[in-house]
Amino acid sequence: MKVADLYIRVSTDEQADKGYSQRNQEEVLRRYCDINSITVRKAILEDHSAKTFNRPAWMAFLKGLYRQKGQTDLVLFTKWDRFSRNAADAYHMINTLRKLGIEPQAIEQPLDLTIPENKRMLAFYLAAPEVENDRRALNVLHGMRRAKKEGRWMGGAPVGYMNRIREDGRKYIAPKAPESNIMQWVFQQIAEGDWTTEQIWKEARLKGMKCSKNNFWVAIRNPVYCGKIFVPKYKDEESRFVPGQHEPLISEILFYEAQDMLDGKKKKQRTKMLVDDQIPLRGFLVCPSCGRMLTGSGSKGRKYRYFYYHCSSACGVRYRADHANREFVRELKRYVPHPAAVELYKRVIGEALQFQVKDQRAQKKNMIVQISELNGRITKGRELLLAGDIDGVDFKTIKTDCEKQISVLEAKLNMVSDEKEDLVPVVNKAVETLAKLDAIYHEAPTIRKRQIVGSIFPEKLTFDGQNFRTAKLNEAVQLIYTLDAAFRENKNGTSGEFCDLSHEVNWLGLEPRTHTLKVYCSTN
Repeated sequence: MKVADLYIRVSTDEQADKGYSQRNQEEVLRRYCDINSITVRKAILEDHSAKTFNRPAWMAFLKGLYRQKGQTDLVLFTKWDRFSRNAADAYHMINTLRKLGIEPQAIEQPLDLTIPENKRMLAFYLAAPEVENDRRALNVLHGMRRAKKEGRWMGGAPVGYMNRIREDGRKYIAPKAPESNIMQWVFQQIAEGDWTTEQIWKEARLKGMKCSKNNFWVAIRNPVYCGKIFVPKYKDEESRFVPGQHEPLISEILFYEAQDMLDGKKKKQRTKMLVDDQIPLRGFLVCPSCGRMLTGSGSKGRKYRYFYYHCSSACGVRYRADHANREFVRELKRYVPHPAAVELYKRVIGEALQFQVKDQRAQKKNMIVQISELNGRITKGRELLLAGDIDGVDFKTIKTDCEKQISVLEAKLNMVSDEKEDLVPVVNKAVETLAKLDAIYHEAPTIRKRQIVGSIFPEKLTFDGQNFRTAKLNEAVQLIYTLDAAFRENKNGTSGEFCDLSHEVNWLGLEPRTHTLKVYCSTN
C-alpha cells in the first residue's frame, strides 16, 4: 500500500474562496486516498503565496524528507496551482522530489509523468496560474501608475499624514496633527543647517513624532511633503514629478533648500547643540591654556548639582558655569547701542533691507534668464534630433536634465516677491532687539541663547576666568560697536546729530584700550 503526504495550500487572497479552503481541500484529498487505498502519513497546511517555494511549511516538510527518506511515496494536492504558480521553480522541485523517490500528483489534474506527451499538459497546468499571476500584477501596476499620474498617493500614509476615504470611495491622505506640524519644523531646521540630521530626529521624537531613524531618512527625501508625487520610469516613459491631490505641508522652495543641505550643496554652519540649560556656552569656549575646546558637564554635590566649563586635556582648566554665564551677560552689555545712535541704526538697517529687496529682484531676473536658456537647450536638442545629429537617448537625457533644473528654478521663482514691503516695523523691531540685547539673552531659552552667540561671534570665545576675548566679531556687530563708541565719546558742546563720520575709524576690539579714540562730527 502506498503512503502519501497531503499538501494543502491557500494564500491570503484566496481565504474567502470556498473552493480553496483548507478544510475542503483536506476532505477531497482524504476521500481520494480512501478510494485508492492510499495511507495518509500527515497533512501539511500552508498559508503562503505559491510564487516561490520559499514557504515556511513546505521548507520544513522538505527538510523532513531529506532526513527520513523512504517514509512516503506520494505528495498529493488538489490542483497544480496549489503546488506552484511558477513553471521554472515547479520543474526544479519535481526533479528534487523524484530523486527522493517521491511522486507529486494533482488529483483533479492527474498526469502520468512517465509518458513524455503528458509533459505538455504539465507545462500548461503550471504556466496557466503563472500567466494569471503576471496579468494580475500587471493590472495592479498599471492601475497604481495611472493613480500616481493623477497625483494620488499610493500605500500607507507617510509621517505627518493619515489615510482617509472620500464620500465617493476614493482614498487620499490628509495632514495629521501634531505630526504634520513636527514635519514642518523638521524641514525648516534641515534647511537652516544649524543641527545635524540625527539631532533633528531626536528632537522631533521628543516633540511627539513616532518614527524610526531609517523611516525618518526616507521621509525627509520624499517630495510628497511639498505637494509632489513621483512617477517612476517605465518602459519609454521617463520618470517625473506631478502635482499631488493632497495638501502640502511645506513649500517647494523649502523642500529643495533642505535637499541641497542634505546633499552638501550648501555650507552647513553648526551653531546649535543639544546642551543642558545650565551650560549654554558649551561649544563656543576655547581653553586659554592649551587652545582646545572647553566642554561642559555637571557634578553632583551634597544638595545641588553644580555645572562647570572644563578642558578635557591635562591642563586642568575649569570654571564655574554660573560665573562664566554672568560674565558673558555683562560682556553683551557692551554691544547695547547708545540711545543717540537709534536713528542711525534705523537708517542703516533700513538701507540694508532695501538692498536685500533689490537683490531679490535681481535674483528673479537671473532665474528667468536661466529658465529661458534651459528651454532654448531643449529646443536646440530637438532640432539636432530631427537633423539626425544626435539620437533619441541623448535627446531624452538633455530634456530630462533641463526639465529638472527648470522645475527647481520655477519653484524658487514662485517664492521670490518683487513687491516693496513695509520695512518700518522690521527696522523698529531690530532696533528694539539691539537695545535690549543683554536682557533678551538672559531670558531666552538655551536654543535662542546659542543662536545669539553664534550670530555675534563667528569664531570661538576665550574665557580666562574673568574676561572674554575673541579674535573676530560679526561684521555688522563690529560696525555697530565702532559707531557706538563714537557716540559715547562725543565731546561736550558738539552736536550729537550724525552727519559724516570718518572712514578712518579703527575697530576697538575687545581687549582693554591703551589710548582714547575721539571722533568729531561735522556740524554742517
